[in-house]
Amino acid sequence: MENEHIPVLLNETLEALSIKPDGIYIDGTFGRGGHSAKILQQLGSDGCLIGIDRDVTAVNCAQQRFGKDPRFQMFHRGFEELAKVADEAGITGKVDGILLDLGVSSPQLDEDERGFSFMRDGPLDMRMDQRESMTAADWLASASQEEIRDVLRRYREERFAGRIATAIVKQRDEEAIVTTMQLAQLVETAMPRKEKGKHPATRTFQALRIKLNRELEQVESALQQSLEVLKPGGRLAVISFHSLEDRLVKRFMRYQSTADHVPIGLPVPSEGMHARMRLVGKPVAPGDEEISRNPRARSSRLRVAERLAV
Repeated sequence: MENEHIPVLLNETLEALSIKPDGIYIDGTFGRGGHSAKILQQLGSDGCLIGIDRDVTAVNCAQQRFGKDPRFQMFHRGFEELAKVADEAGITGKVDGILLDLGVSSPQLDEDERGFSFMRDGPLDMRMDQRESMTAADWLASASQEEIRDVLRRYREERFAGRIATAIVKQRDEEAIVTTMQLAQLVETAMPRKEKGKHPATRTFQALRIKLNRELEQVESALQQSLEVLKPGGRLAVISFHSLEDRLVKRFMRYQSTADHVPIGLPVPSEGMHARMRLVGKPVAPGDEEISRNPRARSSRLRVAERLAV
């Protein structure tokens, strides 16, 4: 089935979260519920799972799949509102596990009208939250050449960012760029050299999506909020798909698991110098079998940290 969502690193994630039958868990990126379904299977009647997603299609899917399950509650929010959702659900500081599966989901990529994929012709949309007004086409129509270049460099380290930005501005002066194929073909033409095994427009599409949806800012916010939402012993499991996301997660977890990160000489109380998390295992990557079954999993990484009592 084309739009079937295959959850990435499923068994590894469940093991990392160490599901308790009566535990409280948050799936901050519900998607199509692949991870949530397995978490619910391991929960008893006293367990609780909170789903969060800013995509209305995901919210509707959640209601259809689990709306009648008294252990499940769905919120139409972005995971940058993690602490607010926990407060509304009355579970702040009581959560046993949080899962964040970052990036775009397979169904979003496979839906032409969402405009995430350079392999499918559709409107150049890219909004994860359809309540937002600005599409990728809107942003490209109004951003300066320098802004476009900087976004491509900052968010996906595109080495031909200058050439691509120049081509975009030249093209839009002649005709508005409103479809995915328009942009994909434009980028391909602007690239002087092609990277083997990767479509020339890959980084451009990823960078625009990250910018438009404020993905990195939201990841940073959610990571910080997890500290107040998790209870001591609660675990944070994060699956990332590209280097910028993974770098943010790695730095956050390492920083929070280090006790001596307060600069020497500052008048900081001693209790403020304790580590707030501990790293759980090493980063986990998918095996060959999973990659062959689901090629989109190949760049994924799972990192896990546990909240400490401080």
